[in-house]
Amino acid sequence: MNPSRIIYIGAPEADADQFAARARADLPGIELFATNDRALALAQAEHAEALIGHHFQFDEEILQNASRLRWIQSLTTGTDAILQLKALRPDVTVTSTRGMHGPQMSELVFLHMLALTRDFPRMQRNQANAHWERWPQPLLWGKTVVVVGVGAISEALAPRCKAFGMTVYGVSSTPRLPAGFDKVFPRDELALAASQADYLVLVVPHSPQTENLVDAGVLAAMKPDAFVVNVARGGVLDEQALVQALREKRLAGASLDVFRQQPLPADNPLWYEPGVIITPLVGGMSNIYLEQAYPVVRDNLRHFVAGDCSAMTNIVAH
Repeated sequence: MNPSRIIYIGAPEADADQFAARARADLPGIELFATNDRALALAQAEHAEALIGHHFQFDEEILQNASRLRWIQSLTTGTDAILQLKALRPDVTVTSTRGMHGPQMSELVFLHMLALTRDFPRMQRNQANAHWERWPQPLLWGKTVVVVGVGAISEALAPRCKAFGMTVYGVSSTPRLPAGFDKVFPRDELALAASQADYLVLVVPHSPQTENLVDAGVLAAMKPDAFVVNVARGGVLDEQALVQALREKRLAGASLDVFRQQPLPADNPLWYEPGVIITPLVGGMSNIYLEQAYPVVRDNLRHFVAGDCSAMTNIVAH
């Protein structure tokens, strides 16, 4: 097996063989090793000048082995886990696929809001028991959604919420009013914004500034018939405070796709808390993921091969 400058680590939604076929067609002669087996990628890392993969596929070991590394392309929007690695050298360029996840993230948020609002788990339990039960169905129409984090994903989400007849507020550290938002609150007014929410939707990146951003104080400001939806990162939400608020009936429910520990351990109380819906970190996934991510990765590959990392798209560290 000949050493390759570029290593691609595939995943179920971003298959290595499919990526390799596209990349070799667009960049003939590319020195690419593509595999879905992370162990094989690790064994080849010492030769790599570029690594491409999902953020969770990078750790201290693979970066320590990749002593020639010059570029990391994350196949995800979030790169916080990569940037926190001690073995990441300052001369390594890190890029993301920011901007591609709006459709799938928005649809998952709607799945969560509708399932919470209409108590869909109750319908599923009734179906399993062949039990016919009807009750008045609450609507999203006329409700207020507060989106914490105003970026590419929330800019895709907001117009969809408006199409459902919802009022849309945002919370952001950057003052601006993108299309679809009725108002954007500064981050230091998060509790005030949360007090007006029927749905508090978290899409904000995880950083030292957003660690436990939604804490007991923010949850206490919310209405008792409101819901929390977290599709951001587990670290932005105080999970213990959430469980306490749910047990004290200070919130109507929560729907969570991300957690502090993933996979979520079987003994975590969130699994068993009434009013909580859990999805297994599927917010960013889609059955056309590679089609969505490939244009950004292809263009960045071209810049890398040309020796011009500074011209890459979505640089988060350089």
